[in-house]
Amino acid sequence: MNFFKTFKSDTWVKPYIKQYKGLLITALLLGLMTSFCAAALMFTSGYTIDKAATHPINILLIYIPILLTRAFGIGRPVFKYIERLMSHNWVLKVTSDLRTRLYKNLEGDASFFTEHHKTGDIMGLLSEDISHLQNLYLRTVFPAVISYLLTIVASLALGVFNPSFGFFVFLLLFVEVFLVPLISVTIESARRAYQKEVKNDLYIQLTDNILGVDDWVVSGRKKDFKNLTSKNIKSLDSSKNKSKAFRRNRDFGLQLVFVAIVVCFLIFTNLTMTHNQAQANFVSAVVLAIFPLSDAIIPVSQGFEEWPLYKDSINRLNTVQPVTNNLPKQVTINPKDFNSISLNNVTFEYDSNSPILIKNFSQNIHKGEKLALLGPSGIGKTTILQLILGDLSPQQGQIQVNDFDISQIQENREQIFSVLNQKPFLFNTTLMNNVRLGNEQKSDAAIKQAIERVGLKDLIESLPDKYNTIVGENGARFSGGEQERIALARILLQDAPVVLLDEPTVGLDPITENELLETFFDVLQDKTIIWVTHHLQGIKHVDHVVFMNDKGIEMEGSPQQLYQTNSHFKELYQMDQGI
Repeated sequence: MNFFKTFKSDTWVKPYIKQYKGLLITALLLGLMTSFCAAALMFTSGYTIDKAATHPINILLIYIPILLTRAFGIGRPVFKYIERLMSHNWVLKVTSDLRTRLYKNLEGDASFFTEHHKTGDIMGLLSEDISHLQNLYLRTVFPAVISYLLTIVASLALGVFNPSFGFFVFLLLFVEVFLVPLISVTIESARRAYQKEVKNDLYIQLTDNILGVDDWVVSGRKKDFKNLTSKNIKSLDSSKNKSKAFRRNRDFGLQLVFVAIVVCFLIFTNLTMTHNQAQANFVSAVVLAIFPLSDAIIPVSQGFEEWPLYKDSINRLNTVQPVTNNLPKQVTINPKDFNSISLNNVTFEYDSNSPILIKNFSQNIHKGEKLALLGPSGIGKTTILQLILGDLSPQQGQIQVNDFDISQIQENREQIFSVLNQKPFLFNTTLMNNVRLGNEQKSDAAIKQAIERVGLKDLIESLPDKYNTIVGENGARFSGGEQERIALARILLQDAPVVLLDEPTVGLDPITENELLETFFDVLQDKTIIWVTHHLQGIKHVDHVVFMNDKGIEMEGSPQQLYQTNSHFKELYQMDQGI
């Protein structure tokens, strides 16, 4: 009942079985042919040995069985190889579609998804659930269907010669391919569900620990950090050991049942096939033919016992539904035609309990203008950048680019906006590849020119591998300021007219910060810049300053004007400069 309930409203498994049903049927038939060739190989081998032992008067009497033995000996690995190619091709097609669909769904509304799932859950979803569906086909569906077909075919074939014995063998095979797998899934269901839960908890713990590792190191609690997951790991290992013990005992029991089938065949063939020499030659052939069936039948139970993992993965994937695209008709703005960004009486609040409230915020930012947004942490400065990008939608008011609503340019917004935030992510590949992310169409010469413009040429050319230097995981090879310069080189390649700077120099020492700001405003002098910052270092580079507090805009104007006319601004500036 659980099985049918899981698939009743499923949209992640059934559609792809129908979509690629031709390839699926072919793979199953090839699997059946593999087992048939294995059984036929043993049959013809047994017959040839028996027939040869009776000293036939002519070698031609066993020539045909010898040829068949060779044919089935070749056919078994050939069919097995082709079956593996077809089945894995089918599975890879399906899982490729599944992964594409999953990423599109998450990309469509990542913020909505993270509101309902923890980061560790997302990691589990991406790393395990699709793989579980892949294993569902390879370890459960294919072996089970092939074993059921073999059971039916073998029982019917025996039933032609002796209906009673055919039915008796069917009952024994029924125990192997249906009853024991059901017992396995019943016993292991709770245990596998527990293991899945513990692994998800580990994902969540490890995610939190890795993201907060600096705090653990600073606090000196290295031992506590190491012991955080030890309890869950021990529980998981203990549960897995119990599963292994059960699996060993179950497989031994299945082997005993198969031995009982062999004994039954020995008794049956000796009672019915020993009336003359011609019949006796088939005794060992018939008995040997059933041995290869164990390779197809016994693995079925192992596939069934993993059903709780598959069920959980299917249920979780079915909670990920595509987000309806509510965007209006999209327009494309030529970057050269950009002239302004307008925020008109924008009001935004995450929820009634959120400390962030942006109310009636208005600004007109013209081409080439440099705007700085200042204010205490948590006041909504970064939220304004998200509103400008279109990642968030205001509850009231309007945001426009060239008189087009921001929602109308979402499909091609990377042509207008580039973003540099507090911690740009650098991939564990070469420096050239990391910078090339800004624009994959640019030549190596253009990339090197961008690196030179951000002031990294001398450093890079002093390294052994120069521009092919591996930057390390998350840019570990370079300092914080150097990482920001690499990210700035990306922006130069992207060449969008508007650059959003979200506190890119936070955490840097004052000298490095000042040098970096000089570089930013020098290489981006022809761009429109909206800069979120928490203090007044480098404020001389901007044309307009907007200082926000929890009630709205406290003051705004050019830095020079504010310094002359606003005592609060002058006091903050002098404090920041250490005057």
